[in-house]
Amino acid sequence: MAQALPTARPIRVVQFGEGKLLRGLVDPILQAAVDAGRLDGSVAIVKPRAHGSLDVFERQGCRFAAVLRGRRDGRVVEETHPVSCVACAVHPHRDFPAFLALARLESLQVVISNTTEAGIALDPGDRFGDEPPVSFPGKLTRFLFERFRAFGGDPARGLILLPTELVEQNGDRLRGCVLALARRWALGGAFLRWVEESCRFCSTLVDRIVGDCAPEELPALWERLGWRDELAAVGEPFGLWAIEAPPDVAARFPVDLPGGPAVFVDDLTPLRQRKVRILNGGHTLLAPAACLAGLELVRGCMEDGMLRAFWERAERREIVPFVPAPREASESFFRDVADRFANPFLDHRLLDIAANSFLKWRERVLPSVLDCAAAKRRPRLLMFSFAALLAFSTVSREENGVLFGARGETLYPLRDTQEALELIRRFSRGEAEAYVRAVCESGFFGEELPALPGFLPLVCADLRAIRENGVRGALRAVLEEEGA
Repeated sequence: MAQALPTARPIRVVQFGEGKLLRGLVDPILQAAVDAGRLDGSVAIVKPRAHGSLDVFERQGCRFAAVLRGRRDGRVVEETHPVSCVACAVHPHRDFPAFLALARLESLQVVISNTTEAGIALDPGDRFGDEPPVSFPGKLTRFLFERFRAFGGDPARGLILLPTELVEQNGDRLRGCVLALARRWALGGAFLRWVEESCRFCSTLVDRIVGDCAPEELPALWERLGWRDELAAVGEPFGLWAIEAPPDVAARFPVDLPGGPAVFVDDLTPLRQRKVRILNGGHTLLAPAACLAGLELVRGCMEDGMLRAFWERAERREIVPFVPAPREASESFFRDVADRFANPFLDHRLLDIAANSFLKWRERVLPSVLDCAAAKRRPRLLMFSFAALLAFSTVSREENGVLFGARGETLYPLRDTQEALELIRRFSRGEAEAYVRAVCESGFFGEELPALPGFLPLVCADLRAIRENGVRGALRAVLEEEGA
């Protein structure tokens, strides 16, 4: 277990996930609430995946900083937010007893998670007796049962659960996974009732672009901080953590400081639709094509005339008009996103965005495709983005069970759900038509996609063109076809 500096504050929050988004948005929010005297407690980080270590947390005593750089109200701003409220970091795969010990803490009130979109899903390999179970819901169910058993099912020991994974109704989805596992593992009716009645699963929405600090900038950053911070999260000034919850949850977890990024709302739907389709959908439609074009960073796409034209036209013609939110607010948000993507201080890596691209395209882009088509408009650029996704997700080499794609001579690992990776392994090296049809007919993207007028032939043609002429040649032809 990685321990922080000594603290008298009890652990109030367990955080499943140690990634950049949590370090760059959620943890500074928690720190601000502690500093303001509104949250009398500390945080325990739990690593949700088996691979990797928490050695850096150990070396740094669980301290790190969030550095926010960009433009706000026309001014260049840079803010440093040190985070010292993390009490410990636990790796369940290496210290399972320490993981269960967190569940037995009387002080614990809240569980936060960020385990990627693929994280809120059941794994057929999950077993109650595993130390720990494979999936995040499996670990959480085991954690909750340990707490239930330790306190004899006391309703007052129920927890607030705040998933931040970018899936619709993430609170309801996580609750459903926990209840399904509780039934599969036969944990008893009393535990099921405790989860349903005493634990509050709240859907949330997070929004802040967080990337890496360029290696050449690290020495200057460390000098400003006064210490070597290998966990520094570098993000934009814009931030939002919207929590859909009743007043009693807000009273128990008062992180909504005036003017701060955290807010409690009655309904996340308008905020989520706008953010997921315009910002996240924009990332997802752009990343595979941009990676194949040899770009490394999102801001590089904004400096590349062809890639920027692809993104802007797709947004303006095929996404923004069909967001189920007020049109004026959506257009204003799109203009803000353009500035955010172009942030010169943010190294937001395209290969990171391209992880789990099959799942992300389904969650973030497919709804815009279907709504655009329903309005009798052809989503031509979004169709091209699907072809670029398949081109990017094409196996060039397989080593020790890991699939790699290739960009010229450079290999990159293909990271996606097991279902997507199996499709990629079986079909991506075949003819373009066979690959497109196999993916579309698999059901992974639903039943409507292959039935859209012109979708299959156009995507097949685009994938052939990318393979034969490169992504820039193929994209140039589509942009010329679509006109200015």
